[in-house]
Amino acid sequence: MKVLTWNVNGLKSLINKGVPKEIFSYDIVMFQEIKTDKVPEEMEKLGYSIYINSAKRKGYSGTLTLTKIDPIKVRYGIGNEEFDSEGRVISLEFNEFYVINAYFPNAQHGLTRLDYKLKFNKAFEDFLGKLKKPKIICGDFNVAHKEIDIARPKDNVNNPGFTKQERDWMTSFLEKGYVDAFRIFHKEAGRYSWWTYRFHAREKNIGWRIDYCVVSQDIVHRIRDCDIMDKIYGSDHAPVYLVLE
Repeated sequence: MKVLTWNVNGLKSLINKGVPKEIFSYDIVMFQEIKTDKVPEEMEKLGYSIYINSAKRKGYSGTLTLTKIDPIKVRYGIGNEEFDSEGRVISLEFNEFYVINAYFPNAQHGLTRLDYKLKFNKAFEDFLGKLKKPKIICGDFNVAHKEIDIARPKDNVNNPGFTKQERDWMTSFLEKGYVDAFRIFHKEAGRYSWWTYRFHAREKNIGWRIDYCVVSQDIVHRIRDCDIMDKIYGSDHAPVYLVLE
């Protein structure tokens, strides 16, 4: 099974630019930050079952999951209206595992939403704890975990996405039985999934790795590949894929 995750920074914008064909060669495709409550007609003709979780606030946040494999059950949100109103999570339950599309909050400039994000992180963890099968969690975590995950760590200390609190949470989360699948296969620096549109950052590869496929320990043995598709354009993020046996 092949899954792909991509923060598209506006689904309509991506459609207008043209979605690369290879995106729809995956069994499960997860989009974040779709900023719409409508599924584009083009996607309805691709042979996927489609599940959308839009934010109550128009033109903001939201997630969309497309799957060629029918799930047993679909769940929207994590059971907490404070977070679910922003359309951040879609969970698909299959016979052997869950596949979860997650869009974590951004701490925002001035860290005005840092407390909100940390509360979401805790609530999301609690939600995962209730799921009694192996878990595959893909999406925009909005945190560069370690210095290797960001081009200019010293310049970004205490900036949103690179605060001690966010990074410490990611460490704690992984220590509770989860694995950053990308790092199983790639130990090198200089691999990122997001670049600001300013300063020609993508051309200079001044980026952050904030998009992840994280899996629970009990399914790690089935992971065969995970990588960033940094040659795919259409958003300020690059897609990340995961291959599961």
